Amino acid sequence: MRIEFTKMHGSGNDFIVLEASAAAAVSSAELIRRMADRHTGIGFDQALVLEAPRRSDTIAFYRIFNADGTEVEQCGNGARCLAALLAGRKRTAPQELTLDSMGGLVHARILGSQLIAVDMGIPNFEPNCLPFDATASAKLYRMEVAGENIEFGAVSIGNPHAVLTVSSVAAADVVRLGPLIEHHRHFPERVNVGFMEIIDRKHIRLRVHERGAGETLACGTGACAAVAVGRQHESLDADVQVSMRGGELRVNWRGPGEPIWLTGPAEVSFVGYFEV
Repeated sequence: MRIEFTKMHGSGNDFIVLEASAAAAVSSAELIRRMADRHTGIGFDQALVLEAPRRSDTIAFYRIFNADGTEVEQCGNGARCLAALLAGRKRTAPQELTLDSMGGLVHARILGSQLIAVDMGIPNFEPNCLPFDATASAKLYRMEVAGENIEFGAVSIGNPHAVLTVSSVAAADVVRLGPLIEHHRHFPERVNVGFMEIIDRKHIRLRVHERGAGETLACGTGACAAVAVGRQHESLDADVQVSMRGGELRVNWRGPGEPIWLTGPAEVSFVGYFEV
């Protein structure tokens, strides 16, 4: 069976986009892992499956599978790529459209040929929403990881994030600490782990270890989570440039009760097919 796909990326965070008709053929975690392999497969951080809309006010429903084959709730850069792809398919490209996912609705604005902004919802700091095993909600948590006491903020952007503030992302021990925190017993559904270096109130550097994918060149929900935590700690302004290894993103969050917006490029790399 021949399966067609579109390869896309947002600041280096890369995806394959599949139509729902192909989903049954690639539903096994083993096959997704094989396709995600960058040496013997296609190579991607996540596979995005486009389905027919489940609500009349949306353009499509999408599902997200990490490189390890696990299904997750939300993906900021993936949502931006899908918005760009779907808008491009319209004879008259819409300036705004709404997508639906397991993580909720995502409102998108087409700002240019490759610049897309998405509303990622209202950040949720309640531990049970991540879920995170904590006795009470707090701005800062402490946890022992491999004999080391670490401090972090925790927030849901439709998916779970722990954010550590570090003096230098270049020196941060992402490779060792990322998987240990991801699989820590206090996060029963695992967690994405961000390492944030604050340059000034309008600029941060960020590296993210994504659950089920490892460190990625960029992470949209991770960028939103870092800014939300930084704002909660009163260290950042409402509009923040986020520098990641794959490029630049912008996050805007006015504060509690308001939606958080993610803006950045979304590009098609190529279109191809594989045989199952």
